Amino acid sequence: MKRILLLTALMISALIQGQVQNYNVGDVVNDFIVTDVHGVEHNLYEYTAQGKHVYLDFFFDTCVPCQTTTPIFNEFYDKYGCNQGDLIAISMNNGSDNDAAVIAFEEQYGGPFNHAPAVSADGGAGAVDADFNIAAYPTYCLIGPDNTLLENDIWPLTGVETFEATFPVDFDPPVLACSLGITDQAVVQVAIYPSVSNGQNINIETTEALTAPVAVYDVNGRLVQTSEGTVLNVSAGTGIYFVQLQLAGQTITKRIVIR
Repeated sequence: MKRILLLTALMISALIQGQVQNYNVGDVVNDFIVTDVHGVEHNLYEYTAQGKHVYLDFFFDTCVPCQTTTPIFNEFYDKYGCNQGDLIAISMNNGSDNDAAVIAFEEQYGGPFNHAPAVSADGGAGAVDADFNIAAYPTYCLIGPDNTLLENDIWPLTGVETFEATFPVDFDPPVLACSLGITDQAVVQVAIYPSVSNGQNINIETTEALTAPVAVYDVNGRLVQTSEGTVLNVSAGTGIYFVQLQLAGQTITKRIVIR
């Protein structure tokens, strides 16, 4: 009986702790300053002092689940303004990959969205990974403006909605276009329907004319097909795909599901 109780207690403890081993939910995490693969510095406490919520993605380049879910994290980053809004998204390597390896990883697996800043061993990611003591990869976690760990293992990912389900009750970030320094862009509205289908006769409606063929990517960022016009027929297997549109000097990506 004692052995059963001890085993149960250990299992409950593991579930509470999640994949972040050095901190429990509610703990204040240590500050960090890292530099991403493009030379941009990121300071955790500087972000939180501005009232921002910070999402971290711990990964390494040969991790297959990391390769599969990185496009979802990038879609989340893209949807909420590319770190220009109320939330921050940063990909943090486990310290085994240098800048070149992380850049190659993002190019191959990052998907068609704007990519979240990624930090390699060269930029100090290994020290952050060690401080959090990550037990498995990928690990997605959330840090609140008070520097406390709010989510220690956001998993499994089914889409951006998995991250959105972790928003605290008082946190409602607006959906923002990524300006990335570009000003005075036209406001473009895009609708793709049905978003869930057999892949045939998917309609694209836009307020601006398309300026390039429509591109369809799979969840690993591989180009599946390109097509002309505003009716899309995707010849691919079941799964999640990303439709990339070029119009009014902007790139807009929408997600579809083929069943």
